[in-house]
Amino acid sequence: MYKQGKLKELEDKIGYVFQNKKLIKEALTHSSFSNEQKINKYKNYERLEFLGDAVLELLSSQFIYGTYPEMSEGQMTRLRSTMVCEAALAFCARDILLGRYILLGKGEEATGGRERDSILSDVMEAVIGAIYLDGGIDMANQFVNKFVFSDLENKQLFYDSKTLLQERVQKQAKELVYELVEEIGPEHDKIFVVEARVEGITVGKGQGRNKKTAQQQAAYQALLADMSKE
Repeated sequence: MYKQGKLKELEDKIGYVFQNKKLIKEALTHSSFSNEQKINKYKNYERLEFLGDAVLELLSSQFIYGTYPEMSEGQMTRLRSTMVCEAALAFCARDILLGRYILLGKGEEATGGRERDSILSDVMEAVIGAIYLDGGIDMANQFVNKFVFSDLENKQLFYDSKTLLQERVQKQAKELVYELVEEIGPEHDKIFVVEARVEGITVGKGQGRNKKTAQQQAAYQALLADMSKE
């Protein structure tokens, strides 16, 4: 089901060429797709995701331990959980447009599965597992350092944007609300557009496949705008 050119495109993007192409194909195959195949049934990514999760926990622990020597065990645990949570991994997956390479069943495709955080984060872990099996721990470490552990300060701001904006607004004794202003596209593939408003004034605008993501993006844009004034 995969054209060689498409796999090469992804390999070029991530900077790693698989010796065993079956591994990357498996990492990109959702169970909904494999279940639809009556003959030559494809393996799905679930086993590779299990392995990739363990590899990522080890590598993120090693990264934090080496990068932040003054952090306590509790602080390291909290940072690791933020770095490798579902939303964080989905954010990283979108950076490399991983969603466009996933094999999905017709039902998942129709309901927007290609942009769902849960699927994107699972596939990200499956890719890590596949690289580990194909190239070893050093290759997996290169991948996560480039695509998961990079630009952490900016990513942290994005992950915590709603909380940080709420705290800023509360200090000013003002009211923050998120207003859905537009819905774009068909019912099964909508894009939601949301504005963050403080005392009725729009301070940020975002969009996403669900309202929560759109709100997070709006809060992030509001924080960036506010920081540019400082």
